[in-house]
Amino acid sequence: MAEHEMKTPFDLRRGAQILYGGGMAPVPDEIVERFRPGDQIIVVESSGDVLRVPKEQHDLVDAAVRRAHAAFRALANVPDAAIDRFYEEFAGRLDDDATWARIAQANAADVARARARGRSTTRLVADEKVRRGMIQGLQEWRDTPSLRDRVVETVEHPGWKVEQVLSGMGVVGFVFEGRPNVFADATGVLRSGNTTVMRIGSDALGTARAITAEALRPALGAAGLPEECVVLVESAEHSAGWAMFRHPLLGLAVARGSGRAVEQLGSIARQAGIAVSLHGTGGAWIVADEAADAQKYRLAVFHSVDRKVCNTLNTACIPESRAADLVPALIEALRERGEQLGHAFKLHVVRGSEGHVPEDLFRTRARVLRAAGVVEEPIAEVIERDCLGREWEWEQTPEVSLCVVRDVDEAVDLFNAQSPQFVASLISEDPEAHARFFRRINAPFVGNGFTRWVDGQYALRRPELGLSSWQFGRLFGRGGILTGDGVYTIRLRVVQSDPGVHR
Repeated sequence: MAEHEMKTPFDLRRGAQILYGGGMAPVPDEIVERFRPGDQIIVVESSGDVLRVPKEQHDLVDAAVRRAHAAFRALANVPDAAIDRFYEEFAGRLDDDATWARIAQANAADVARARARGRSTTRLVADEKVRRGMIQGLQEWRDTPSLRDRVVETVEHPGWKVEQVLSGMGVVGFVFEGRPNVFADATGVLRSGNTTVMRIGSDALGTARAITAEALRPALGAAGLPEECVVLVESAEHSAGWAMFRHPLLGLAVARGSGRAVEQLGSIARQAGIAVSLHGTGGAWIVADEAADAQKYRLAVFHSVDRKVCNTLNTACIPESRAADLVPALIEALRERGEQLGHAFKLHVVRGSEGHVPEDLFRTRARVLRAAGVVEEPIAEVIERDCLGREWEWEQTPEVSLCVVRDVDEAVDLFNAQSPQFVASLISEDPEAHARFFRRINAPFVGNGFTRWVDGQYALRRPELGLSSWQFGRLFGRGGILTGDGVYTIRLRVVQSDPGVHR
C-alpha cells in the first residue's frame, strides 16, 4: 500500500486534504496518527491551519456551555437585587484574609511553575494591588444600575407602540492567558443578564480553581444565583478554546491575549457565525510634533512604561526637527523608569535613525531581565523599518522602538500601516494638530499624554472584559472597551392599546 493510501485505525488517511474556502488543506501526519472516533477537525479559513479537537475536550466544553446556557434561562427570573448581592459576596470573600491566603498560595504555585518553564509572570502574579483591583471592580458592578429590560426607544403608532428593550445575549465565552484578575472581571456579564464560560491558560489554572472554590461558587450560592452562571472549563488544552469558540450556543466570544493564538481563535468564531471581541497584538505609540513640550513628552513616556501590558508604550516617533532634545528626553525617561524597576532599558532604533542616538548606547551592554532569566544585551540595537509593529514583551526592563520621522503625517502613515491600530498619543501644544491627528489616526484609543489610561476600570470605572484593537477591523456599534453592561442585544416588544389595529 502506498504511503498516501495508508490509513489510521479509524480511516483518516495519510495525505488526506480537506476542502475549505475554495482551497485544499493537507491534514498533518501528526493529526492523522492521533485522530480517534468522535474527534473533530477544524480548518481555519484565514490561515489554512488544520486543528484537531479531541472528543474529550469537545465533550467537556459542550457540557460546560450547555450548563451555562441553562443558567442563562434561569437568570431571567432572578431579581437584580440578587445579582447585586452576588458581587457583594464575591468581593467580601476576596477581602477576607483567610480566604485570600488560600488563593495566594495557589497563585504562588502557579508563578513558581511558570518561572520554572521560562514563562513570563508579569500578568500572572496576584499581589495585593491585583486583589484590591478585583474587589473594587466587583463593588463597582454591585453599584452599577442594571440595564436588563431597559426601554431605550419607543416608537408610537395610533393604537399601539413598539419598544426597544435591552436584553442579555446569552453565554459569553472567554479565553485568556495567565491573568487571574480577568477571572473576576469577566463575571461582569451577569450585570446585563448573561452567563459565562471561561477557559484560562495553564499558567493561571490553579489560581482560577482556587478563586472558584474559595470565593466564586460560595458567592453564587449565598446570592441565590444559578450555580452554573459562571463555569470554568478545567482544561489547559488549546483545543478546549477552539471547541468553545465554535459552539452554537455561544452568544459572544472574547479572547484576551496577543498574537497568532488570538487571531486563530477569532477566525474560528467568525467562521462559526459567532460575534467576537478580540485583542490581538498590543503596544501603544507616542508621536511628538514640532510643537511638543519636552518635559510633557518625558513625563508621557515615563508614565507609559511602568509595567508591560497591552497599553504600554511600544513605539516612539519623533520629528527630525526636534530629535536633538526629544530623543534625550525619551532616553532619560526610559533610564529613570528602568532604574526604578531595578533594571536597565532597551531601545530598538529604526535603521536611518541611529545617528540621533548616542553611539555609546549601541556599544554598552546591560543586564536585561527576560522571562527565561537575566541576559546581557546592548542597550540600543538597530531594527529595520518594517519592524515597528512588533510588540516587545519585557519583564522589568522597559523596551521601546524609536523612529525619527519627517513629521506627524509620516508617523501616522507608519502607525496605520504597521501597528496593531490600538493606542496612539500625540504630544503637541497645537490644538489643530490634535484635531488632524484624531481624524487621520486609525485607532480606537487616542490621547495627548501617557498611554496607560486605556483600561475600562481606570477610565470608565467599569471593569473591562476585553480591549479590542482595530487590528481585525473597526467595531460595530460600540467602543473598543468591552464591559459587562455592554454585552446585550435588543428585543422588540409591541404594546397594543387598540384591539382593532390591523395592516
